[in-house]
Amino acid sequence: SPESRKRSRVVLENAIKSSQQYGRAIAVMYDLSGLNRGGDCSVLIQDWKELVDELKVTSQATNNYLYHRGKPLVVIWGLGFPDRPYDIKNIGIDKVINFLKSDPEYGGCSVMLGVPTYFRDLNVDTNPDPYLHKLIEMSDVVMPWMVQRFTPLVHMFDAARYEEQVKADLAWCNQRHVDYAPCVSAGFSWSNMHNHGRGDNSMIYPLNQIPREKGRFYWSEISGAIDGKAKMLYVAMFDEMDEGTAIFKCSNNPPAGVALCDYEGMPTDHYLWLTGKAGQMLRGEIPFSTRIPVRDSTEKPLNGKL
Repeated sequence: SPESRKRSRVVLENAIKSSQQYGRAIAVMYDLSGLNRGGDCSVLIQDWKELVDELKVTSQATNNYLYHRGKPLVVIWGLGFPDRPYDIKNIGIDKVINFLKSDPEYGGCSVMLGVPTYFRDLNVDTNPDPYLHKLIEMSDVVMPWMVQRFTPLVHMFDAARYEEQVKADLAWCNQRHVDYAPCVSAGFSWSNMHNHGRGDNSMIYPLNQIPREKGRFYWSEISGAIDGKAKMLYVAMFDEMDEGTAIFKCSNNPPAGVALCDYEGMPTDHYLWLTGKAGQMLRGEIPFSTRIPVRDSTEKPLNGKL
C-alpha cells in the first residue's frame, strides 16, 4: 500500500545515510511473504522506478549500492515456499525479473532469488512446482534459506551435512550458470515469537532451539560453506530478534521476568567480529580454519566499546 511503502522509504533513506557514513554496501531486497493468494507482484516494478528516479538508489558514487558482476543487485525473496498462499506461476514474477534485467531505462540489474533450502530437489521445505527452476535459471544468484535446517545438537553430522548441501547446490548452479550464495546463521529461537513457545497445532518451540555455542555453530557453517568452495555468503540476519538470529550488539543482561537468549557472556560485538573474520577468510586474507577464531586481547572492540 502507499502507506507501507512510505514507511519503508523512511527506513531505506536512513539505511542509505548510514551506508554513506560507515562506508558499507547496500542493496534492496523485496520480500514476497505478504503477498496474498491471487496477488500480483508487479507493484515492485513501480517501486523500483521510484527508488531509481527519486533516491538514485543504484548510484555507487553517492549511495554505495552493491553491484554484482558489474550490475546493481536486486533481491526477491520468498519463492518456492509451500506455506505461502500465492502460486509463483500466477504472480507476474517473470515479468519483474525481465524488467529488472532488461528494461532499457531501469534494468541492467543482477537479480538474486531467495528460495527454500531444498530447492534443487523440490521437496522437504520446497513446493514441488518445477517452475521454480525456470525462475532460478532466469536470475543471476540463488540464495537458499537454511535457517532452522541444521543444528549443533548433532554437531559433527550436521556440520558435514551442511557442507555437502553447499557442494551439491554449487554444482547444480554451476551447470546452469547461476551464482550461489549459501546462507549462514548464528543460531535460532522463535519461542517468544510464538506465544512463549506454543505455536500452531500445539507445537512447542523451545527457547534457544538452535544453540549458538558462543559462535561455534556460526563458524561451523561459515567454514563449511567456504570449504565447499562458496564464493559469497548470506548472513541471516543482522537484526532479526524475533527468530533469534541477530548478529548485532545485544546485552548479556536482559530484563528479568521473561526468558530471553543472550550472548553467553561473549562480548556484545562478538558476532559482528566473527562476521568480519568470515569475510577475511572468504577473501583469502586469513588462512582457512574450521576452528573458531579467538580475539587477540590487544585487539580493540568494534567502535571502541563492548
